[in-house]
Amino acid sequence: MAHRSITSDDRLFNTVVNVLSIGTILIVLYPLIFVLSASFSDPDLVLRGKVVLFPRGLTLEPYKMVLENESIWLGYRNTILYTVLGTIINVVMTIMLAYPLSRKDMPFRRPITLFVVFTMYFNGGMIPTYLLVRDLGIYDSIWAIVLPVAITTYNFIVAKTFFENSIPHEMYESAMIDGSSNIRTLISIVLPLSSSIIAVLILFYAVSHWNSYFSALIYLRNEELFPLQIILRDILLLGQTEQMGTNDVGMGDKIKMAEGIKYSVIVVSSVPVLVLYPFVQKHFVKGVMIGAVKG
Repeated sequence: MAHRSITSDDRLFNTVVNVLSIGTILIVLYPLIFVLSASFSDPDLVLRGKVVLFPRGLTLEPYKMVLENESIWLGYRNTILYTVLGTIINVVMTIMLAYPLSRKDMPFRRPITLFVVFTMYFNGGMIPTYLLVRDLGIYDSIWAIVLPVAITTYNFIVAKTFFENSIPHEMYESAMIDGSSNIRTLISIVLPLSSSIIAVLILFYAVSHWNSYFSALIYLRNEELFPLQIILRDILLLGQTEQMGTNDVGMGDKIKMAEGIKYSVIVVSSVPVLVLYPFVQKHFVKGVMIGAVKG
């Protein structure tokens, strides 16, 4: 087959696409670089707008104050607990729902699927959910954070579609002929072939739990249970610099130090997610693309 020559229109199109791609990368990347640079810069220079791309007046004092603060470590502990426990519950529950509804021999699979998808567009709302959490007796506890969001409809659809498109129905029939039960088939056959979608579910749910603060804001009153994002919110929005050990400095110094603390807390709270992503990145695109195909 003859190779098609590149025309001037193709060159123009490629140039436009490359320019737009580079521009988008810069728009997304610059805020991340700025936050990282500002966290290592002199807060006075940050407030005066002197920090643009690279750190200026290098200092580690904001990080020192953050890492010496007990509430930060308490929030870290709680957030890690919520993320690990919540993600385990999420993945197990999502697979337990998506797997049977992906089987063609499942009775009433279509009405049940439609009922689940219906909740993506219409739900009870915040107040009924709050009343339900309270009446179940899980208010102001860890279960109020992880149980109401045990299954996300979008992730259920992705997982269900993955099972439908990636696991041949003949494999189920072969396992049934060999005497395998449905649970045994799931554990021994389906799950080993589903590492991609499991990695995607772990990433989606873990990031969601790590960044979540609204559920804690509504359902938690005990400060000992506050996740890291609530503490970060207090620092960013409420300006509670007194909690960071700045009582012995003047108002001007408090404002400057609060500026440095803001950026350093953002960096500290983002590190675990940045560390997790490379381990699941190789499965991410494959799992999303396969799960995104409508069956």
